[in-house]
Amino acid sequence: MTDPIQTLQRLRKLNAEFKQADRDLTEEISDTSRLAMAVEFPETPDAIDGAIGEESIIMRRFRPALRVIGDTTELEFEDPQDIETWRARLVGSKEQLDAAIRAVGRINLQNGKREWVGTGWLIRANVVVTNRHVADFFVSQGGTGFTFVTGIGGPFSAEVDFLQEFDNPSSRAFRLIKPLYVAPRRGPDIAFLEVEQVAGNDALANPIALAAMPRETNNVAVIGYPASDSRIPDYDLMQRIYGGKYNKKRVAPGAVTAVTGPRVLHNCTTLGGNSGSAVIDLDSGEALGLHYSGSFMRTNYAVRADLVEEVLNAVLRGGRPYWETVSAPPPPAPPPPAGPVLAWQSTGNSTTVTIPLNITVSLGAPGGAQPTATTPPIPGPAVVTGDDDDIDDSFEARPEDFLDREGYLRDFLADGSIHCPFPSVVCNPTDVLTFQFDNRTESELRYQHFSVVMSRKRRLCYFSAVNINGAEAKKAKRRKWRRDPRILESQQIIKECYGSPPKFSRGHMTRRNDPSWGSATLAKRGNTDSMHVTNATPQMQAFNSPIWLELEDYALDNAIDDRMRISVFTGPFFRDDDPVYDGVAVPVSFWKIIAFIHDETRELTATGYRMTQEASLPTQEEFVFGQFTSTKLGVATQTSICSIETASGISFNGLADLDPLSQEEAVGRAQPETPLLSRHQIRFI
Repeated sequence: MTDPIQTLQRLRKLNAEFKQADRDLTEEISDTSRLAMAVEFPETPDAIDGAIGEESIIMRRFRPALRVIGDTTELEFEDPQDIETWRARLVGSKEQLDAAIRAVGRINLQNGKREWVGTGWLIRANVVVTNRHVADFFVSQGGTGFTFVTGIGGPFSAEVDFLQEFDNPSSRAFRLIKPLYVAPRRGPDIAFLEVEQVAGNDALANPIALAAMPRETNNVAVIGYPASDSRIPDYDLMQRIYGGKYNKKRVAPGAVTAVTGPRVLHNCTTLGGNSGSAVIDLDSGEALGLHYSGSFMRTNYAVRADLVEEVLNAVLRGGRPYWETVSAPPPPAPPPPAGPVLAWQSTGNSTTVTIPLNITVSLGAPGGAQPTATTPPIPGPAVVTGDDDDIDDSFEARPEDFLDREGYLRDFLADGSIHCPFPSVVCNPTDVLTFQFDNRTESELRYQHFSVVMSRKRRLCYFSAVNINGAEAKKAKRRKWRRDPRILESQQIIKECYGSPPKFSRGHMTRRNDPSWGSATLAKRGNTDSMHVTNATPQMQAFNSPIWLELEDYALDNAIDDRMRISVFTGPFFRDDDPVYDGVAVPVSFWKIIAFIHDETRELTATGYRMTQEASLPTQEEFVFGQFTSTKLGVATQTSICSIETASGISFNGLADLDPLSQEEAVGRAQPETPLLSRHQIRFI
């Protein structure tokens, strides 16, 4: 069962995001400012339940799931406090919305174990689009193409019913004649099916046009068939929002929050049965995306409409989408040979043991060997000495020296075909340090191959985000630490708590070798940029277990093909009770998230880790520890990205949905954290 306090936290966070993004709604609902931004939590169960009830009312008003009656949206809101902003938007879009509603149907099965499996909608006069994972229930691929699965009672038959409304026993069902295409796992979650054009006295509605360029907008709606979803951890909340009524057509208004790579992110209220739903632009009536997945009360995902159009055109031409022309990954390397065989020979009272012995001697090239294209350099400790003379006072940098720095690239992985988002500080966004640079207000300090976001109050980085290309890694000479001229010296911790023991060392967030790749010039620049104090936090020299230092290298070993590209996010957990040394609040614990394209699944993967330096800190009697009991011995643990988001107040904008531990938490199957004593304990899938 989900902790009620966690439910309340998530509701408040989500409502605050809605409030910030949509000013028209916020102005109408004046009481949301108090509710969404409250930080205190009730102490009694009844009070907690009451607070959840208030927050869920706000959510139902911000993101209602409205019933469809008679091929139009029922504007009788389930909450007595009607939301006039949504009413006005939906009435103003009635013509476009009603046309789309008639083209969206529920996919029903005969001879299958399920009555229905998802949503589909007309994309051409005789073609319905849905998700691959919906079609997988009743479609298979053989040598001659795609066919319907054969069950105990014969081949499955399927239909799409464009009615299935509340309090309406009628149907408007059309037979699905044949499957045209189901994308493989490495492609987008798309399937196309041919549908009969006339059923009885009914003819198909007009297909929904696809947007040529999906966009961010506060004026969209998802049309589909939300079903009661056993995977939802907040079951009671789901019941509140949907009134315990499922499986019928609904319109859920909301916003497209991002268009990233092949995906559209939206925050309309959806459940499992919405798989295959249409994300409709209420201004144009066009589809912006094909909904395929979501994380309840976090974000939802859709295949962007122009990609759907591209795939459909390729299929109708008899061609193959681009990802099917990519060669298959090379076969796995053969297993290592068995260990040495010991030969035993006994004669009389003596025994002879013959042990095979292989010795390899490597002679380094003058000046040190360069890393190969398939083996990234193994870095030294992330913590570097913090002696008082380790600051380069002789170097006078200028802000304009950084005009050519691109920083962290969101499209770095998979040659730009996959988007890996940049984190967002959501717990206290006003604490994010902003500065004027190149006639703009910025919050991201861009360096060579990495970026840093700073805390105004703590004068330390919230996080550092780096792109690593292990195939082009180069060694570079270590430089002294330096200040960043783009922000004030008073906004950076220069010396205060740093120095020889018992003072602290400057610990890199982005490791010094991580951005040191590319041409000799770029590698040197990345190495030098990593030595800015903005990329450091106070750490004891004893902090860092071997596994913490190996995480990036191990992920590079598992990254796809020989490109060995990963993106890494690292930062401290800021807590109010962090101990203060020499006027600096020193973080006790740290987190790391690694994202890459997995060699086996060929999909974006993300995993999270945490570690503490509690055991290494100088003793302070008044210092009370609490939260991170699983890492008190100073070893690293793998943990869910969801838990890192909660503890850090930083959103990783969808990466939690790619994390195996976060997925297990969402369905109540999370395992206790265990120390990572070996890299082979790490789970990437």
